[in-house]
Amino acid sequence: MNNTLEMQAPSNITYGRGYAYCLQYHIVWATKYRKAVLCGSIETDLKDLLLKYAAEQDIKICAMEVMPDHVHLLVETKPQCKPSDAVKILKGSTAWHLFKLHPELKQQLWGGNLWNPSYFIATVSDRTAEQIHAYIAGQKTKDRKPGRPKRS
Repeated sequence: MNNTLEMQAPSNITYGRGYAYCLQYHIVWATKYRKAVLCGSIETDLKDLLLKYAAEQDIKICAMEVMPDHVHLLVETKPQCKPSDAVKILKGSTAWHLFKLHPELKQQLWGGNLWNPSYFIATVSDRTAEQIHAYIAGQKTKDRKPGRPKRS
């Protein structure tokens, strides 16, 4: 009887001096009041800003989709990166720049806040990464209406 297990190491493991890691998170956040304002040039600018600020924080965006009322990201980070701080920086920086680039946004959102203060974050394993990639990539292909999904 053969008791050996064949384990495959994930291909995206990063090696450092004395450690190895693979930290991925699925992050989702919504606009204030779930307003469908992330369309057209605002969507394009938001994607560019997310890539810029993620790179500044040494965060790799593996998958991204911007829906009219929310954002999906699949990111890889270093162990030194605190996920809550990363989300705060991404949301705060993008809101500030989008309001500068698109002043009409403030008129559509009462109180001048672009993002809902809440967010969703989940760890992603090497076994679920492909599923999350497919889920994020399929967001715009679904027949979806903006807003929260209806409970059955």
